Amino acid sequence: MKTTLPYDSARAAALAEVLASHVRELGEAGWTPATSSNFSMRLDAQHALITVSGREKRKLTANDLMVIDLNGQPVGNQLRPSAETLLHTQLYQRFADIGCVLHTHSLHQTVASRLFARQGYVQFQDYELQKAFHGNTTHEGAMRVPVFANTQHMPTLAAQVEAALDAEPMWGYLIEGHGLYAWGRDIDETRRHLEAFEFLLQCELKMMELAR
Repeated sequence: MKTTLPYDSARAAALAEVLASHVRELGEAGWTPATSSNFSMRLDAQHALITVSGREKRKLTANDLMVIDLNGQPVGNQLRPSAETLLHTQLYQRFADIGCVLHTHSLHQTVASRLFARQGYVQFQDYELQKAFHGNTTHEGAMRVPVFANTQHMPTLAAQVEAALDAEPMWGYLIEGHGLYAWGRDIDETRRHLEAFEFLLQCELKMMELAR
């Protein structure tokens, strides 16, 4: 007897191909070393696609993605999702317009997360590329990217993220010694945010180097 799934399986398959393609690109760019990082896309109001734990991102296929509900539980499968699934689902639960969350571990993201951990944030000031972030229409002024202490206890980290989201607009955050989370309304906007963060972090690190 055929099992009826609580989501559109054809849509899930199509989105899985799209997400896997983007993940492979990020893997080839060196932003997902040693099977690290995790990626997701909203499927519908109750479900999301997310990477299966421990998969090689440079070779990721649609079969390496699984469907979960917004409580992080597998739906229609017995696979194990990323250990950081809660950090994805909290965003989908809070913001109905978020359609994608990308978490990477590039060299610059990881180094910046260590250097700015004590300060608790990285601040970008008067960069033209600040306009790359949705809703930000000017380069003038400052935008802060929180840096959270790393922990294996996801509810603790999720609570800290929730408090930061309450405080001011955010498009992403860093975790110390770990990497960057970025999100957007769809995968293209999220890639734009991710790449803007990467460039701006490189600028800040270069400025620190030149100031020595």
